Amino acid sequence: MVYETGNTTIDDAVERLMAGERLDRRDGLALVAQPVEELAVAADYVRSQFGDDTVDACSIVNAKAGNCAEDCGFCAQSVHFDTGIDTYGFLDPEEILDAAKRAERDGAQRFGIVVAEKGVSKEQRPDEWADVIRAIRLVRDETDVEVDASLGILTEEEASILADEGINHYNHNIETSPRFFPEIVETHSFEDRVRTLEVAKNAGMDLCAGVILGMGETPTDRVDAAIALQDIGVSSLPVNILNPVAGTDLGDRLGESADISTEEIIGTIAVYRLLHPEARVRLTGGREVNLDADEQHLPFEAGADGILTGDYLTTSGQDPGDDIAAMEEAGLEPNMDANEFDKEAVKARAEDGPTGDGTVETAAGTATSNAELDD
Repeated sequence: MVYETGNTTIDDAVERLMAGERLDRRDGLALVAQPVEELAVAADYVRSQFGDDTVDACSIVNAKAGNCAEDCGFCAQSVHFDTGIDTYGFLDPEEILDAAKRAERDGAQRFGIVVAEKGVSKEQRPDEWADVIRAIRLVRDETDVEVDASLGILTEEEASILADEGINHYNHNIETSPRFFPEIVETHSFEDRVRTLEVAKNAGMDLCAGVILGMGETPTDRVDAAIALQDIGVSSLPVNILNPVAGTDLGDRLGESADISTEEIIGTIAVYRLLHPEARVRLTGGREVNLDADEQHLPFEAGADGILTGDYLTTSGQDPGDDIAAMEEAGLEPNMDANEFDKEAVKARAEDGPTGDGTVETAAGTATSNAELDD
């Protein structure tokens, strides 16, 4: 044994991981009950052994907003809820390229093209599909970022085309455990999401699939979601924390706060690292509103080594420069494998704050941003 916390349950799990074993559901349930401070230290050690001491940043663009027919209880873009968001059809591919260039400037290594609908359909909406492919090619050919996509349910033909076009990761979150999923979504099933991930994986794309914490699920549900992701086989595991939106089912049910404590957030991230030692455990939406400003570094000290930087689909995110500062406070550095960028310039823009017209110059991934690109 090369590392010990003094906690037998945790130390045994780490020792078996170092010996090449994969932890299972019983391990996860035992670990999630352990003290968060000990879990965090062990998870940080495991991350250091399997990772490279960098944090991989991705950014996204909401390429098609609102009017989604699905009833996901957390989603401001569902037609079932009145949330007052802006809605629009698929963006001009040049606008998506502009967003990708902002993301590139702000340190993203990968850029996700995201739509709010059950699935982009090559057969039913061929013009939209053609724009998707054009946007992928523009970002692929004119930036250094890896191109990812989150386009809903796919056919095998569509998945094959996306893989051939160079999509690196396909994102399709499972959101929660199989048991709790029907409490959140009724218009499709947990199995529907798993099938889409299998189609994407079989086509040759890596998988980005994760969860939303704080929707009313139990600690057991959080473990079961992680075990389901083990079975699927993901290389990026985004961990969202619910930011309840007024008008959605969960916004009305829970009010303004997610149903989870800071200790549970950190402990869950640590357990996910132990259950997924080789994946990028990625901090995504909701961390800014569920963790205080002086707590933003804590997930990086509990095994996280990925982040979604910039804005989200319908809510504002943290400034990319502040994200870099948080990872550095935890002793980590931004990854630059795909996109070598000037991190000091990104941090300086964060310190400068909003521009004179009120826009934030570092709003990576927001297609409608007025930010001007550096030459």
